[in-house]
Amino acid sequence: MNRIVMPGATLGVLGSGQLGRMFALAARRMGYRVHTLSPGEDTPTGQVADVEITAEYDDLEAIRTFAAGVDVVTFEFESVSIEAADAAAEIVPVRPTGHALYVTQHRAREKSFLSLKGMPVTPFEAVASLEELMAAIPRVGLPAILKTAAFGYDGKGQHRLTRPEDAERVWGLVGPQLALLERVVDFVLEFSVVAARGLDGAFVHYGAIENTHRDHILDLSVAPAGIPVEAAHEAVQITRAVAEELGYVGVLCVEFFLTASGGVLVNEVAPRPHNSGHLTIDACATSQFEQQVRAMCGLPLGSTAQRRPAAMANLLGDVWAQGEPDWSGALALPDVALHLYGKSDPRAGRKMGHLTALGETPLAAAERVLAARGLL
Repeated sequence: MNRIVMPGATLGVLGSGQLGRMFALAARRMGYRVHTLSPGEDTPTGQVADVEITAEYDDLEAIRTFAAGVDVVTFEFESVSIEAADAAAEIVPVRPTGHALYVTQHRAREKSFLSLKGMPVTPFEAVASLEELMAAIPRVGLPAILKTAAFGYDGKGQHRLTRPEDAERVWGLVGPQLALLERVVDFVLEFSVVAARGLDGAFVHYGAIENTHRDHILDLSVAPAGIPVEAAHEAVQITRAVAEELGYVGVLCVEFFLTASGGVLVNEVAPRPHNSGHLTIDACATSQFEQQVRAMCGLPLGSTAQRRPAAMANLLGDVWAQGEPDWSGALALPDVALHLYGKSDPRAGRKMGHLTALGETPLAAAERVLAARGLL
């Protein structure tokens, strides 16, 4: 099961969004064929894949048939069911494994895993009823965030409590289901470490990437992050420990808070390439997506050397509010690259693409990419 999957083979992707699209582009450049499976048609991944299969993730026979037509399988988002990953694994290797997916797709399991392994996390407690929530509030502390335990991203399924009287209202928005109560962190900034672990246990990383969110959606990423060297080093070591504890093969991202004292706290783990790592396509010797191909195929991991400071700005559907954006204006700026995801419906808040800019300094790159987006 640990054989190298050589160029010319076929790679399978469960999921078909923009992450799968950029993965497929990297894989095809390296000589691989790509098949994708999801419930959608004419998807961002399907538009550039060799084969697009339309099926539900709970159709396990369709998953097995899909796996029989490829040499190795990965997933491009964590909402694929563990049953689907296990069904594919009956036929071909799945990298990363279903175990990694099982832990990281569920907030309560993920936080418990991190805490058990000694990773620094915010105070938290899993709750399954209003009574459990009320009992957890004094132990966790306020203000706090109540999060659905399963299938949450971009701020979905999260509600703030500032006083005990908020509990009944917030539980009405979340329950009845397992949820996670987390104390609000007084942090200085948010950052992430995107890294890869190979089939042979080799580990590489892209350093700390500073992130700014708007309405719980990533808005701007800048690399390298402007954080203390000690904090960046600690975050990389934590990321490596997470990958090793999970027996991980592939690209993952660990999101962190930097505290006022210079300490780091783990926020979330994403078992896949990450939005904050998109700038690696234009800024690094090996992009996070090529790295995913290398890792899942058992090839040596590539250099993560960054050519110049870089910044990435997300393009949401809001950019289309006044009609077609002025692409020419944005691309007239030097060292700006455009990446669109092939989505036809630019709804407000929907990720439609991103811009990357390079600069002599991280600040210069950030200013350039924001200027380019402003011209749209």
